[in-house]
Amino acid sequence: MNKSRNRFALAGTLAAVILLAGGVAVLRGQGVTPATAAAAPQATPVDVAVVVQRQITDWQSYSGRLEAVDRVELRPRVSGTLVAVRFKDGALVRKGDELFTIDPLPYQAEVARAEANLAGAQARVAYTTSDLARANRLIADNAIARRDLEQKQNDAREASANLKAAQAALEIARLNLGYTHILAPVSGQVSKAEVTEGNLVAAGAASVPLTTLVSVDRMYASFDVDEQTFLKYVNPARTGKGGPVPVDLGLANEDGYSRQGTVQYVDNRLDTTSGTIRVRATFDNRDGSLVPGLYARIRLGGGAPREALLIDEKALGTDQNKRFVMVLDGENHVQYREVRLGASQGGLRVVDSGLKAGERIVVNGLQRVRPGDTVDPHVVQMAGSWPTVGQRETPASNTAAASKGNNAAAQADTKGGAANPA
Repeated sequence: MNKSRNRFALAGTLAAVILLAGGVAVLRGQGVTPATAAAAPQATPVDVAVVVQRQITDWQSYSGRLEAVDRVELRPRVSGTLVAVRFKDGALVRKGDELFTIDPLPYQAEVARAEANLAGAQARVAYTTSDLARANRLIADNAIARRDLEQKQNDAREASANLKAAQAALEIARLNLGYTHILAPVSGQVSKAEVTEGNLVAAGAASVPLTTLVSVDRMYASFDVDEQTFLKYVNPARTGKGGPVPVDLGLANEDGYSRQGTVQYVDNRLDTTSGTIRVRATFDNRDGSLVPGLYARIRLGGGAPREALLIDEKALGTDQNKRFVMVLDGENHVQYREVRLGASQGGLRVVDSGLKAGERIVVNGLQRVRPGDTVDPHVVQMAGSWPTVGQRETPASNTAAASKGNNAAAQADTKGGAANPA
């Protein structure tokens, strides 16, 4: 029985050896060796770009609102009937232009009456003056009583006081007559007329504004700055210990920052509730495109220009509370690298630590690779544009040329088989 079992086992072993030998012969006949029969895994194709190094100025972004430098609510200073509106709604006016006219006839009559009272007062002064002079001559000869002299002196003083009152009344009447012509106190743009011709208007601060006038040649942008930025950039400039703080402005429909301005005002106290301080910057508005109340994107610069590394936001991965990138070594192996990030610069992100200039990182396909994987790199340009020293915004031509240079360098490194990190 044992011999039969041994024969069956020996027969099975021989059959397996024959099949293995036959398979090897077949593979050799087809030019395939056993070592390469199990094909190596394909390298994952990914897009890579070279870490950019540029000289930048640090910027902080804020939100604010536009405010007019001058804003005036025009109210009548005298009561009367509105007889003329001398502007079109929304028109641009210059300082001194007449906007409204109140019926001047009652005030012209007041001026005439005041002029008549003034003439009477002047006549009274002339009479009392001559009468007093005559009394002074008579008193020397004791031809007049002392009491009569004192009476004439009092009449002369009273006439002089009445003359001053008449002069003041005439001045007030002339002012009121002038107030019937309502002039633009500043140059700017008017709103619509709130009161039309034929309506009675009343004087005083409680009256209905006739219209609103705002200046347009310059515009304020107010925004709240955090305490750290205030201490680091704004306060040194305010106290004269640092250079001017550049401020850029962009509107809601703009991608970049179209206007440059200067810090005009810093509040005298920090809001302890929000931890911010109110700052106001001035911007030129000669084209009139800035309107009070518009939302404003503010970019506040500070500090001396410095060298920085910049990468595309798409190259960043998140690992719990950490940010990382995938770096390629000389053999195109992927390495995990934790990075510490700074602010955004022209569509790129500043890397404060974790990378070196010239290193290659994965910018597209991050989710398809793991540390230690071998990849098939396809070199692309690092997206975005970035400000350079002396510029607020880099022209597209300069950005494209810089990106082309980085791309060529990366391709040269790839062909050489090494990343050549700095």
